[in-house]
Amino acid sequence: MKRDEYLPRIIDKTIEKYLKIFGAVCIEGPKWCGKTWTSEYHSNSWYFVGDPENNFQNRRLAEIAVEHILEGETPRLIDEWQEVPAIWDAVRYKVDQSSDNGTFILTGSSTPQNKGVLHSGIGRIAKLHMRPMSLYESGESTGDVSLQELCDGNIEPVMSQAISIKKLAEIIVRGGWPRTVGYASEFSYLVPREYIKAFLEEDIYKNEELKFNPHKVEKLLRSLARNESSLAGIATLEKDIKGFDETGVSRETINSYIDGLKRMFIIENQKPYAPKTRSALRVKQQEKRHLADPSLACALLDLTPEKLINDLNTFGLMFEALCERDLRTYAESFDAKLYHYRDYDGNEIDAVIELKNGEWCAFEIKLDSGKIDETAEKLLKIRKKLENNSVELPKVMGIIVGLGSAAYKREDGIFVVPIGCLKD
Repeated sequence: MKRDEYLPRIIDKTIEKYLKIFGAVCIEGPKWCGKTWTSEYHSNSWYFVGDPENNFQNRRLAEIAVEHILEGETPRLIDEWQEVPAIWDAVRYKVDQSSDNGTFILTGSSTPQNKGVLHSGIGRIAKLHMRPMSLYESGESTGDVSLQELCDGNIEPVMSQAISIKKLAEIIVRGGWPRTVGYASEFSYLVPREYIKAFLEEDIYKNEELKFNPHKVEKLLRSLARNESSLAGIATLEKDIKGFDETGVSRETINSYIDGLKRMFIIENQKPYAPKTRSALRVKQQEKRHLADPSLACALLDLTPEKLINDLNTFGLMFEALCERDLRTYAESFDAKLYHYRDYDGNEIDAVIELKNGEWCAFEIKLDSGKIDETAEKLLKIRKKLENNSVELPKVMGIIVGLGSAAYKREDGIFVVPIGCLKD
């Protein structure tokens, strides 16, 4: 690779840190998100298991002489290790025999169900999750506001370059796939559509463990797209699928397929947050549903930028998904985690950032900056309820907006930040 052409990723610093601490690092995530490119950037030699040259000679060699493929200058990249699961144990054994750290970088676009893997690698092989590019990584956020500093309550008012509604719709439909950066907008939708096509026609057949039925998987994926950024349960998905196809998909199959889609990094749900409390306050435990990138939902629903603009409700849900994709990436860069909140009184918070010291921050996500006053009032109401129930209060409360250019703190203490100026 030409290192001067590499587009820096937020995960770079974490990879560098982990290579100093662990014998090996495994970078997982959906296909086409940039895992190989990034891993190659941090490596001094590499081995591509899935290389089709000479009738997949690399894979065959890995199967019959796995120790051979481990030889090379370190850090050594082993790309798509899951195609030969025995590689994992070989790497674990190799790092166990050495006192050196940063020996290997593994990449994987699916997680085997322990088939052919004897040891977990805990303590020696660290796992990192990589996602499609955030707006800051793709150069579409100015980065004027740091999420880490925002979560400390330390940002100065700033005027930033606003993203137009047309541009924002194009970004959502295009997605955060590295190969789409710089594409003309009229072609950008093709990559996520080809992603779905390749998954349904090729990838699911390669994973022998999962026993996917392509027709049923496609039904489920379309239902997940229709329920993007929602708390839809299995029963809801089953009903939704049957509403579009009388043959439907059983709950048992849906559960099995969702587990498989998670292990192939096609979906990454948002877990619920339960504040530490001394009261009887109860919160709902449903996960918020997300495909790996909102562009996949758009591809499955045949959405174009024009269709999004003409359907602001769907636009809002896809924008929420984009924000939560980016917030997760930014938060993980400083060891924070992303959740959502909903209690049994119907109070909900789109995005909760839990800091490593246990403090938390609450953010609502709104496409339209015209609803800031209404949203701020909602957040303050939730804060009051938490206080009345002796719940630890959020350190920071804020609103992430799509169509806006000003980042500032309101008189009521609520922060307002456009997604187009946010970074890690």
